[in-house]
Amino acid sequence: MKKIIFLLLSIVLFTASCQKEKKNSFDGYEINGYVKNIPDSTLVQILVNNKVIDSTIVIGEKFKLIGKVEKPTNVFLMTKKSRDINFKPFWLENSKIDFYAEKGNFIESKIIGSKTQEEANILDKRVLPYKKEFDSLNKILSNKSLDEVYRDSIITKFNDVRKKKLDINRVFIREYPNSLVSSQTLNLYKTTFGKETTKELFSLIDKNLHETADGKAIMKFIELSKKLNIGDKFLDFEQENLNGQKIKFSNIQKKYTLIEFWASWCIPCRKSNPELVKEYVKYKDKGFEIIGVSLDQKRNNWLKAIEKDGLVWENVSDLKGNENEVALMYGVNEIPDNFLIDENGKIIARGLRNEDLKNKLEELF
Repeated sequence: MKKIIFLLLSIVLFTASCQKEKKNSFDGYEINGYVKNIPDSTLVQILVNNKVIDSTIVIGEKFKLIGKVEKPTNVFLMTKKSRDINFKPFWLENSKIDFYAEKGNFIESKIIGSKTQEEANILDKRVLPYKKEFDSLNKILSNKSLDEVYRDSIITKFNDVRKKKLDINRVFIREYPNSLVSSQTLNLYKTTFGKETTKELFSLIDKNLHETADGKAIMKFIELSKKLNIGDKFLDFEQENLNGQKIKFSNIQKKYTLIEFWASWCIPCRKSNPELVKEYVKYKDKGFEIIGVSLDQKRNNWLKAIEKDGLVWENVSDLKGNENEVALMYGVNEIPDNFLIDENGKIIARGLRNEDLKNKLEELF
């Protein structure tokens, strides 16, 4: 009898040991969520590139998600069909992660357990004061009835805050060269930083991160981007117009041709478009041409802006946003920007806006 009891006890202990070992060897993620005031049965989802990769429901203001990712991945955690703003972008990796939030305020949630997310939290904390000021100024600028002088003063403040925000991101990349957050941040701001700064920062980034999607995009930018100076020959390009027809720059080039980089979402671009239209109408029959290269991503927004602003010249885009290949080729760091090309294909001016463009065209014609 004693032998039987001993045998059964041994089996129980062995089974418990195996279960413990199995539990300890789990190499996926486990998200434990704690959300105040959120109703039972609320659906919680994790999305990557708008595709749901995991989901569960809330019970007693709690939820649990268990799964596995191949590598640390930037995801969205959100609730479905909620009137509240319940979403949070964060870095998901294979570890135990605690998620603390309140209904309607996922964006200010606290996430513990993801090393990459903790690095992202450091950057977010540094940027947050400027982001709030940035959003506040952007809201003011959306008021179409603003006085012109006041609008200009807000735009100046807007640009100052933007510069400070960029400086913070640069410093972070230098401090955390081994972080996925740094490679993602550098990819996000590469065109704004410009080729030389991007190249210098990229040289600091861990070599293993060069093979990530962000790393490859940065390398492509460095490869394509050229430092063009006054007197250099233009770089020919081809992109699709509004009708899907491929337009080659060299085929529409005239006596003087302006390559105008812009986007529907760019406030200074839209503000200067009426003056650009005036100059085009004034000189188009004398040999002046414009080709607009848009850094838009959404086709409808691009088309609406062209129609509303009356941009009657040729407009092209690859709808890749800041990844527009012509913008990368020409080293465009911010918009609006432009290049004035003469009949010999030489760049004779860059960054001409309003009065500067008006004076230059008067000089040429």
